[in-house]
Amino acid sequence: MPSLKEIKGRIASVNSTRKITSAMKMVASSKLHHAQVAIQNMLPYETMLEHILKSFLAAEAEAQTIYDQERPVHRVALVVYSSNSSLCGGFNANIIKMMTQAVDSYSAQLGLDNVEIYPIGRKVYEKAQKLGYQVQGEFSSLADKPNVRQCIDLAMELGEKFRTGKIDKVELIYHHFKSAGSQVLTRKTFLPIDIEEELERDHERDLTSIAATKESQEYLKKKSPKKVKLDAEGKEVPPLNDNFIVEPDMDTVLSQLIPKLAHLMLYTALLDSVASEHAARMVAMQTATDNADELLRQLNLQYNKSRQQAITSELLDIVGGTVNN
Repeated sequence: MPSLKEIKGRIASVNSTRKITSAMKMVASSKLHHAQVAIQNMLPYETMLEHILKSFLAAEAEAQTIYDQERPVHRVALVVYSSNSSLCGGFNANIIKMMTQAVDSYSAQLGLDNVEIYPIGRKVYEKAQKLGYQVQGEFSSLADKPNVRQCIDLAMELGEKFRTGKIDKVELIYHHFKSAGSQVLTRKTFLPIDIEEELERDHERDLTSIAATKESQEYLKKKSPKKVKLDAEGKEVPPLNDNFIVEPDMDTVLSQLIPKLAHLMLYTALLDSVASEHAARMVAMQTATDNADELLRQLNLQYNKSRQQAITSELLDIVGGTVNN
């Protein structure tokens, strides 16, 4: 059994650790509040812009752009979001695990040299370098201080590589902030623009309906826009979808919307990751503080038992000596 001095030293050590974890929990809670406000202000705007653009691309057959065309995948880029520091539970471990799974799945088909990693956060940057991945740059500063300008530059770089054929697919791997106690690990396609989500919002219908589906878009692209279809009574059959009125013109609208959506997706994912990091750290430090409280309770109980046992032993020695005398 440890001595009273050893138990007292452990109690002092646990108390000191508890103060640190409690302070870190309060700091993370304060940072989470600011990060939560930022993501709550940005997410609805980015979500609505994404919905508008994808709905437009899905419903307008003439709105063709290179950024929404799928092609054979020969080279892939992964934008992976982590934190710069630890002590946030399984936040970084989960991200790294999903990154390695994605790299393994692509490298089995394309080879490891054809998988590029864009690490945002020191933890994933160090791990990617250690595993020998093709690391493209170092963006650790973004994890501490989210910056729109850097997100725009990164989006332009990825868009240019995709346009010139140097990259055929780009994916984002990050934590989506759902609540302070729940962060959803997300793997999302960045390029090409995935309009399948919008097409699958409605149930598949017959091609003569006015709903925009994948089949209807293929039909529209093959169909001559000047050709008018008549029914049995000689009346004009309405088109598969209502035509949008585009001002000033289609190319100008797409050239403005697509880059804006691209950098907003990167920036929103960054804000999501930062808020998730602070939430994970707050929960981890709260758990550590609770564990320290439980350990202190056990140590205090053990200390009191040992102290009482020592007092009882001394009393027995005194009583035994008195009887002998």
